[in-house]
Amino acid sequence: MRPSRISALVMILLMVGMAACLPASAPTPAAVDSLNTVVAKTAIGAQTQSAVPGALPSTGLLTSSTPAAPIPTASETLDTLPAVTIRPVNPLISVSVATNCRSGPGRAYDYIGALLVGKTAEVMARDPAGNYWLIRNPEDGGSLCWIWGQYATLSGDISVLPVFTPPPTPSPTFTPLPTFTSTPAPTFDVSYSSLEFCGGSWWLDLRVKNTGTIPLKSLNITIEDRETGTTLADLSDGFTDIDGCMTTTTRDVIAPGETYLFSTPSFSYKPKGNDLRMSLVLCSETGQRGLCAARNFTVTP
Repeated sequence: MRPSRISALVMILLMVGMAACLPASAPTPAAVDSLNTVVAKTAIGAQTQSAVPGALPSTGLLTSSTPAAPIPTASETLDTLPAVTIRPVNPLISVSVATNCRSGPGRAYDYIGALLVGKTAEVMARDPAGNYWLIRNPEDGGSLCWIWGQYATLSGDISVLPVFTPPPTPSPTFTPLPTFTSTPAPTFDVSYSSLEFCGGSWWLDLRVKNTGTIPLKSLNITIEDRETGTTLADLSDGFTDIDGCMTTTTRDVIAPGETYLFSTPSFSYKPKGNDLRMSLVLCSETGQRGLCAARNFTVTP
């Protein structure tokens, strides 16, 4: 028996003993109430001390005996994700001047395509000197060709590109010319027509007359501004005339005897009054091939 319960019982016995010594008479209501209070407190104290320390009173609610499913940790969740393979993205190339694309890095190789202004192509590799880029052929996506980087702009990480050794230069084939006949060469006259302007760009219109017997189908033009040191160049199939900001017309062929106006590459400044040295090559086949004729002249617009 615990001390608190013993003390309570002793008190009760003392009170009973005292009551026995008093003259026999009915207990007063106050005495009865006092005794009941002592007994009640004793019983409550005993129940409190017999309770498990720290135990919560029963709420009468039913609880499930099935343990809760464990919540996966962050590391367990990441381990279950599928692996993702990231393919590096090749750089893209564009040009400010239409540029031929050849079977190797140089004019000695065959022409197999061209990258035009406003178009882009995927770059696959570069040459050891970093002057030429191996790209997907803009005219045949299933093949590759080499493009000169003079007028090129690249976007993307070029450090991912492999370095390719150029293929051997094709051996020139010698075909003796027949001695009994002569092949006519193309001839033409060229003259300055006007200086045009639109949207912050200036260009010259040149008038070309085919004075020979062979149609003209492609051109190669170079312009050197001797005042500023600026050089412009363009390789193109056909001939394009830009009429200010209004219209643009293109002709594929200048036939013998015909005259046509075509536009030069554009300047980012007004070259009026400057000494412009020009070199113009016109050829009988596209890609600056076939029979070609050249003219060197100076223009001061």
